[in-house]
Amino acid sequence: MPTILAIDDDPHIREILEFTLTKAGFKVILARDGKEGIQAFQAHRPDLVILDILMPELDGAEVCKQLRAQSQVPILFLTSVDDEVDRILGLEMGGDDYITKPFSPREVAARVKAVLRRASRPEPASPPRRLCHGSLRLDLDCYKAYWDDTEVPLTVTEFRIVQSLMAHPGKVYSRDELLDLAYAEGTVVTDRTIDSHIKRIRRKFEVAGGDPIATMHGAGYRLAE
Repeated sequence: MPTILAIDDDPHIREILEFTLTKAGFKVILARDGKEGIQAFQAHRPDLVILDILMPELDGAEVCKQLRAQSQVPILFLTSVDDEVDRILGLEMGGDDYITKPFSPREVAARVKAVLRRASRPEPASPPRRLCHGSLRLDLDCYKAYWDDTEVPLTVTEFRIVQSLMAHPGKVYSRDELLDLAYAEGTVVTDRTIDSHIKRIRRKFEVAGGDPIATMHGAGYRLAE
């Protein structure tokens, strides 16, 4: 039974999440703020974290930063700000998906299942277990990325984007194509979500001294030469 950690300072939201996700077959751990959420994560090591962005003391950005320093656990952001910039900000911080408040319980359960399914999706037996292109290398068995000998920590969604680009190095992928490859069927996201992921991927590889993605203006993205 997958374990979900829900971190939100609103008791009504916590109650809805607990009821909805328990009914959907998940074990649910609740935390009232960011500090309590970090402690709960370390104690229970959940399979997915639902994280509110706007919280007192430790906000969602800081909690996500601390979680990403120790784990690539899938993170689903909650935001009450109906603004695309805030949603994309959550993804740039390392989130895998987002939900805008108010939300329907059915949407929450569907998003959680989609993110978990994407994170645990087995690789096909036929492709090679490693992909290499110049200084870029992906270990498909361990979901690890490297630039030369430096490991680059990617989330599951970021890894799948890079893997998709490496599958056909000369191909230019549109944003819609990358969305279809990186997200589970039926997940509703915008093309700006891909731009956000690409920006974060580049920042991570820049630390290792590289940039594996080329932008084709007006067309999409491809693997850099």
